[in-house]
Amino acid sequence: MKANIKKWGNSSAIRIPSQILEASGLQPEEDVLIREENGRIIIEPIKQKKYRLKDLLKGITPKNQHSSVDFGRSQGKELW
Repeated sequence: MKANIKKWGNSSAIRIPSQILEASGLQPEEDVLIREENGRIIIEPIKQKKYRLKDLLKGITPKNQHSSVDFGRSQGKELW
């Protein structure tokens, strides 16, 4: 598919046709990595790491767990 590079401030921009965007699995406003490789422009999605609470809780040990913090008496209508 043919496209045209346009000037956009001090940079340049190219519109990505909806068919290409859909086929790539990318969405508007999604962050991507852009790099040049052997004269080609490569655009890749930034993979967001998925965290599971179960796995995060496994990382808690007595050594890295902080102690309780006392903030003192309530100063207004806080519920303690």
